[in-house]
Amino acid sequence: MHAFYLPPDAWRVPFILKGTEAHHLSRVLRMAQGETILLLDGAGRQGEFRITEIQRQQVLLEQLSEQKHLRPASRIILAAGWGKAARRGWILEKAVELEASGLWFWQAERSQFPVPEDIPQQWQAQLIAGAKQCHNPWLPELRTISGGVTELVQAAGKVDHKQVLVESGHQAQAFLAEELLSLPGETVCVVGPEGGLSAREVTLLRDAGFTALTLGSRILRWESAALMALGLHWWGRQREVFFCGKKASLH
Repeated sequence: MHAFYLPPDAWRVPFILKGTEAHHLSRVLRMAQGETILLLDGAGRQGEFRITEIQRQQVLLEQLSEQKHLRPASRIILAAGWGKAARRGWILEKAVELEASGLWFWQAERSQFPVPEDIPQQWQAQLIAGAKQCHNPWLPELRTISGGVTELVQAAGKVDHKQVLVESGHQAQAFLAEELLSLPGETVCVVGPEGGLSAREVTLLRDAGFTALTLGSRILRWESAALMALGLHWWGRQREVFFCGKKASLH
């Protein structure tokens, strides 16, 4: 079933798709009146809708069903050191697919360019495209942090669990493992930019209560390290859901 995005403030009767979503439905996919689609609002709601009328610039819909999803008990924020744009779209896509609750781009000492103050509209569009592809009802919170590691520490102040991935040149306290990223509550996982974290940044993060974790002896690209963290968290959550379902089916 084709999925489309309807913002939370537009999730009401009459249900109307506008803009690029309406154009994609009518002009690209050439769907017709009477067909059924899936709508996501990025804030935990999804539902099935029937197309009742296709107009020039909008599509009218009839709601058939609705589901409201609770926030997962275990959530991860990926705090990625700002770097080249080449793989940024890819990590935005993977953050949605692997159900990150937040994606922070922060200004590291070795970042090659300044992080933007405002969130580009294109980033949000890439998150929406990813959510429609994998049918994730939740969009990650996007945030940019321009004040370096000090502002990053402040931003993570109320987060339940704090982790930082370090290279072999820094002293690690533990090996990155599924159980460390799947704890109840919210976990922030810091990844450095190309070139890695400086000794000063690692020290400040550890002094602020971040646990230094290693991925092993190999030097990984930042996007590989980020994907590993997101994947382990997702795997831990999926396994918990699977085994809880198995236990429930046995009763």
